[in-house]
Amino acid sequence: MKIHYEYKTPEGKYIRLAQGDITEQNTDAIVNAANSHLQHGGGVAGAIVRNGGQIIQDESDKIGYVPVGKAAVTTGGKLPAKYVIHAVGPRWGEGDEDNKLISAVRSSLKLASEKGISTIALPAISAGIFGFPKERCSEILIRESSGYIKENPETSIREINICIFDDQTVKIFLKEFERQFGRRPDP
Repeated sequence: MKIHYEYKTPEGKYIRLAQGDITEQNTDAIVNAANSHLQHGGGVAGAIVRNGGQIIQDESDKIGYVPVGKAAVTTGGKLPAKYVIHAVGPRWGEGDEDNKLISAVRSSLKLASEKGISTIALPAISAGIFGFPKERCSEILIRESSGYIKENPETSIREINICIFDDQTVKIFLKEFERQFGRRPDP
């Protein structure tokens, strides 16, 4: 995992832009960009089940359904992460997408906090096959992550790693990190 940007909040917590495979993140939890029926066939969700094992799909099947904007949790199976938080983001074009994505991010962080999780990795929820514009996604994920920490300074979460796989999306998120938190220091 490569860290492209690290921001220390006034509360002493960290929000980072990381590049790598979310299934390999050594965090307490990873967030899966899921569909409402928690069927993890393709994309990040498929990789999570392939790498973490059928137990993740079996536990998801027991949960059954999660509305758009909400999240549910399963174990991490064979993944380094103890938990997988399945966040259901909006499909682009369904209406009220920004607020639904905000709710999915907030629901994920709230669930992590309730579980006592201290480190979490978030993907670009809805910005893949769901078609949410990556620029808007980056603005919402970064703003809501820092906003959640500011509004909940007592949260168990001390590190939020926004984990992006590809170079193009990393560039989009890096630009937004610098817009929200200032230019990153030269290495």
